[in-house]
Amino acid sequence: MVQEATASWWGVQGGKAPSQTTCAALLLLLTLFLPVAAGAQEVPGTGSSFGGVGLVEVRNARFRPDGVVEAGSSVRHQRRFHFLNWQALPWLETTFRLAERLDGTTGAGMTTDRSFDVKIRLVEESDWLPAVAVGLQDFIGTGLYSAEYLVASKRWGNWDATLGVGWGRMGTGDDFGNPLAVISPRFEERPREVGQGGSVNTFPFFRGDQAALFGGLEYSLPPLWTPLGTVEGLRGKVEWSGDALRDERGGWPARTTGLRGEARSRLNYGLHWSNGWLDAGLDWVHGTDLLFRISARLDPGRVPERERLPALGARPVAVVEPEAAVRAALREAGFRPVAVEIRGAEVRIAVAGGRQRRLAGAAGRVLRAVQPHLPREVERLVLSWRQAGVEVARLVLPRRAMEAASRGDGSAEEVFFASALGAAGADDFGLIDGGSGLAWGAEPRLSVLLGDPSRTLRWQAAAVVGARWEVGRGFAMAGSLSRSLAGNLADAPPSDSLLPRVRSEAGRYAREGETAIPALYGERIWSLAPDVFARATAGYLEPMFAGVSAEVLWRPHDRPYALGVDIAQVAQRDYDQRFGVLGYHVTTGHVSAYADLPWYNLQGVVRAGRYLAGDWGATVELSRRFASGIEIGGFATITDVPFSRFGEGSFDRGIFIRIPLDLLGTETRTVAPVVVRGVTRDGGARLSVDNPLWEVTREGRQRALQDGFFEFLR
Repeated sequence: MVQEATASWWGVQGGKAPSQTTCAALLLLLTLFLPVAAGAQEVPGTGSSFGGVGLVEVRNARFRPDGVVEAGSSVRHQRRFHFLNWQALPWLETTFRLAERLDGTTGAGMTTDRSFDVKIRLVEESDWLPAVAVGLQDFIGTGLYSAEYLVASKRWGNWDATLGVGWGRMGTGDDFGNPLAVISPRFEERPREVGQGGSVNTFPFFRGDQAALFGGLEYSLPPLWTPLGTVEGLRGKVEWSGDALRDERGGWPARTTGLRGEARSRLNYGLHWSNGWLDAGLDWVHGTDLLFRISARLDPGRVPERERLPALGARPVAVVEPEAAVRAALREAGFRPVAVEIRGAEVRIAVAGGRQRRLAGAAGRVLRAVQPHLPREVERLVLSWRQAGVEVARLVLPRRAMEAASRGDGSAEEVFFASALGAAGADDFGLIDGGSGLAWGAEPRLSVLLGDPSRTLRWQAAAVVGARWEVGRGFAMAGSLSRSLAGNLADAPPSDSLLPRVRSEAGRYAREGETAIPALYGERIWSLAPDVFARATAGYLEPMFAGVSAEVLWRPHDRPYALGVDIAQVAQRDYDQRFGVLGYHVTTGHVSAYADLPWYNLQGVVRAGRYLAGDWGATVELSRRFASGIEIGGFATITDVPFSRFGEGSFDRGIFIRIPLDLLGTETRTVAPVVVRGVTRDGGARLSVDNPLWEVTREGRQRALQDGFFEFLR
């Protein structure tokens, strides 16, 4: 047991005397900063039970490779963690965690809790210095797991040593008083309001009258022979935790030895295994519990290997009716030829449809398809690339550069620098009606609701059939039909929202809309001027709202920004999602600014305006797009609705991942969006229409062409 100090530095801080374990930890801290002869090396991180990279429960100063996404669970008696971890930047780790834990109010049964963590690298490891990081745990949430820490890690061969200081939940070991109290006595006071979560107090971090040391060792075992084969990637872990609580009964601020829920031991240890994409571990924690952890990882920066297409064929000597032949070749390649015109050394082609998600891929496939049918004298392809009935890009592609690159005498990068992107909609491209065509498809759809206090996960799987008929000049008709197949979303309890229930009745929509019409509308998307786009949509716009929506977007093709305005007059749809509407009407709309940021291929969006519940506010969205096309980001919305009236969660925020399905090896333009929200409420809710102009036109920009230039030859 930790004993009181009599006359020492510890007593001056108003804390406790160091125990034997504390002294041992201090010796380890000294060894971390001693110079070593062996060169430092970056150690692949392994996961902790809280979701981020660490030892067993505590974090260390290690990080995943840049961009890596990890999802998994850790399970033990009376507590389960489900986490999504993202290495957002080389020096920034972010973790969203959903906990199923013992109900601290009743001492029985389970309840849910949501947390968000960040860890920031301060110092990279070198031959002489350890890696150093600082972290905030559960700093947006109820605060039950709220903690801060400063941690260092140092590598010697197969050994990786870690030592840190923790505050808050990670300081409940109470090894000594808060060392920051020498700066100000205010650091001894730690505000803590456990309510519905979501709010962030004014600098509540690194505060409280207690702090604790934590640390441990990780050992990379050599390959282990077994009768079933050699096992590699095993790590042994042992740690001394700063968290002295086994569960949350009684509340962690208490400092009495009789606290209910106190851990029997702060010593945790276990064995973990890791390979290129999977982690698994078995640990003994708190002296009482067996913990199992498993997670899977994805590297969004890795572009799947695909075979290089064969070289372009030789130019034909003569072609009979070349324009007709070009149209037929484009249809065979999966495009809808809207216009084809050969003018001496130039061929002008407008296409819609196609299975290529990026402009470079579409341009390369178009030229490859028409190469055998173009007269020898044609040297330039002017491509009008059309999406949702409107031209989103005008690209001039040199035929000779593509021929050289396909033979191996050049590269996709050289094709990119030889091509020229112009303003979309600069002229009508000789079109008479803009082209017409019918497209349809069927797909599974999964709706997920996280954080319902009565059930951690609610979901619904449905089959959806949809069709879109473009009739020319940007006009189209579209609709879909869905049928629920399985799930428990329909069992969600009724909403208790104090706001108009524009989103929180998802359970009732699922229950009464087993067979539903998610959308049925007429639409026009067209160019008002070069690089200025417009959209008007009327009908059943989304599963919960019907009405009229209009939007204008200025998206310069060669600039890193765009500006848009949208407005809609809508009525809430009946719960069966057919043709009826309820009595609630609202005018909603936003002014939006989009920008490519100059760091790490980041993109930012800021929207300000009126939301579906009639509240006014703003949404900030930050995302990062990787070479594979996977986009990961987060968003937060603050409106004039008070946190207390907003309900559980206090404000709307979440994480999203957009995964292009062509990464699975099949050519398709489909992108699967995954949105993880702590809880679905009514404040900050936006209308969700098909074909928002930014999504329709964003691939027609210079930045997007540059990011995907390698698709010219795929």
